[in-house]
Amino acid sequence: MPSRRVLVVDDHRPYHESVGELLERGGFEVVGAAFDGWQALDECRRLTPDVVLLDVQLPGLDGFEVAERLAQHEPRPAVVLISARDAVTYGDRVRRAPVAGFLEKRDVSGAALGLLLR
Repeated sequence: MPSRRVLVVDDHRPYHESVGELLERGGFEVVGAAFDGWQALDECRRLTPDVVLLDVQLPGLDGFEVAERLAQHEPRPAVVLISARDAVTYGDRVRRAPVAGFLEKRDVSGAALGLLLR
């Protein structure tokens, strides 16, 4: 699998480092980080990642709103929502969101992300 460029969006800075290591071991290239919804949109324009690993609960715009806006973005990155909570917590919002999938934060790995993006 060719390396895919990933932007990690999460408001907890320590999470960026740990998830970055997991993804890079799994064959992904982490090209940047964002800590809130507005910064995520700016970084997507600047970095043009292939994949956005996007926390649902963010300051400013939440992950669902960011995903909606990225769906209109060209080039359109694949978006994977992440949360410390399970998908059931968000009801139909996950199903309706224009995303490639959802992962609980504890389950994020290069392998798990690769399976969602096949």
